[in-house]
Amino acid sequence: MYRVNRRERARATWHSFSYWWGRRSLQSRLIAAYVFIILGPCLLVSVYFYKSINNTYLRDALEKNDYLLQMEKLHIYNQIEAMERAAQMAYSDEDVEEFLANVTEPQLIDLVNFNTNAYVNMTRIQFNNPNIEHLRLYSRSNTVHEIWPIIFREERVSSTPWFQKALQLKGQEYWSFQKSDPDLMQRYLGAPTESLPKVSLLREKSRPADNHIGMVQVDMMLSRFTPKTYTDVRDNQTQMFLVDSEMQLFTRPDHSFLQDNSEMANVIADRYRNFRATGEWDSDYSENGKSFLFINTPLDRIDAYLLNVVSMDGVMGDISRSRNFIIGANIGIIVLLTLIAYIMNAFILKNLRRLTETMKSVRRGEAYSGITIRGGGEVGELAHHFSKLMNTINTLVAQAVSKQALSKEAELRTLHNQIDAHFLYNTLENIKMLAEIENQRTISDALTSLGGMMRYNFKWSGEYVKLRDEVRHIENYIEVMNIRFEYPVKLVLHIEPRYLELEVLKMSLQPIVENSVKHAWNGEKENLENPNIHIHISETKGDIFIELRDNGMGLTPERLVALNEAIYAKDEYCDSSCEPKDVNRRAGGIGLRNVHQRLQIFYGEEYGLVVQSEAGSWTMVRLTLPKVLLTGEKQP
Repeated sequence: MYRVNRRERARATWHSFSYWWGRRSLQSRLIAAYVFIILGPCLLVSVYFYKSINNTYLRDALEKNDYLLQMEKLHIYNQIEAMERAAQMAYSDEDVEEFLANVTEPQLIDLVNFNTNAYVNMTRIQFNNPNIEHLRLYSRSNTVHEIWPIIFREERVSSTPWFQKALQLKGQEYWSFQKSDPDLMQRYLGAPTESLPKVSLLREKSRPADNHIGMVQVDMMLSRFTPKTYTDVRDNQTQMFLVDSEMQLFTRPDHSFLQDNSEMANVIADRYRNFRATGEWDSDYSENGKSFLFINTPLDRIDAYLLNVVSMDGVMGDISRSRNFIIGANIGIIVLLTLIAYIMNAFILKNLRRLTETMKSVRRGEAYSGITIRGGGEVGELAHHFSKLMNTINTLVAQAVSKQALSKEAELRTLHNQIDAHFLYNTLENIKMLAEIENQRTISDALTSLGGMMRYNFKWSGEYVKLRDEVRHIENYIEVMNIRFEYPVKLVLHIEPRYLELEVLKMSLQPIVENSVKHAWNGEKENLENPNIHIHISETKGDIFIELRDNGMGLTPERLVALNEAIYAKDEYCDSSCEPKDVNRRAGGIGLRNVHQRLQIFYGEEYGLVVQSEAGSWTMVRLTLPKVLLTGEKQP
């Protein structure tokens, strides 16, 4: 019910608008049409350019920040290689390995030699790469002498999680990210630990295999490992993050997006977990009415990720300014073009308004004195035809009285003809009753057929009839004509019942049958003993073929050619060879010609009839017409 009411309200609203719109002036509707025509393309072009500008800004922002991210990734990989080289040099030094594996108290001379040779090489490693914060070697032996700041005993760090994870890798590299860099010597007891995040490369030393003797550790501050992540340049539009395998976030502590967006850290961690599980990355993020773009690149060598978070406020501001400019330009163009269209329409429609005022004066009954409009075009042509129309109307008004009188006379004549037809019907019925009383069955049947023919002829309600009615008329005609023949003509029908409902032109078959009755059996006696007319109906590709074939005397080739020329002639045909004795034959040709022309007039040039004959044997007339039911629908 609600849907029906809503549909009714919509229909009523549309009708109200249509009525209101129809009462507007032509100039107002033209201006509205111009605005609509201009507004559509402007909107389409504006939307296209707005989308293009929007995509351009977004693509530029993405490419610019992705380039910065890749440059930072390249710097990180350089630092990774530096730390790996330092770890490898310390790991492969045999003197260092001997010192860490020693389980007895070393001699003084051994300590001096180690300090002046191997230890100096270790300090040179760190000196050659100042970005390395610490190079530390841990020994499992409790007898090893600690030499700050490089050599320590494992017991200082053995309980830390990163140390235990490095042991499990059995000599493979392990990268650990830590929030702070504690003092292993604990020289400043009670002093707060400075929050200096770092990255550590750890590698276990064994001799022989599976015989743990110590650990190599190379540390680098994250401010040097990834300087753009901890940059001092304050940029409110971008911020880089380093995310380790445990989903810890490392970034600059001040002017951070995390301060105003409390959920961002959790969202980043969740997206990286989903990325590790599915490989799909979602780069769009919104919080507190602000939009951000997450640009991600993996750091496969250290099982971490580098993330660049880009604020879209600046990009959206540029897009908004472009949108406002496009809207303003569209409004200006539409206003300017509307003003120009209004002025031009006022000039163009001036003559049309003059013609309208003249028409109104004529409608009020004022005498029409003519109108002169200079120039051509549709308005001038309309004024010319209006003048012609008024002259024609004046002429028609003068003829109206006489036509009305003639119409009345025609009605009386029609009524009189109807009375005459009814008189003939009644007279035939009376004669038929007398014949039946006198037991003259042949005369009675002939009168019945004759009455049917008269009713069929007088009842002309249209040009088209059913085939069954035309066939019944032919049967009545044959029955009437057989009274005069010693050997009656036999009508043989080969018509399927489904064809009896076909549409045919009224009186299209009867002239052909009449032509056969009059001319087919005027010859020798053997041609008169068994006269018959066969009617066949066939169908091909939506067309109907009606063949009427008699077994009469036929036509010679010369007469057949002359008959066809008479049928297909545009004007009534008769050449110099026509003689009075051929009047009947030519009359038959005229009847066939009339049928042929009617078929072409009502059905088209591709339809009509054709005559074929063989002298002394037969004559056949074939009619071609479309397969149409009396409803007017052409059948497939």
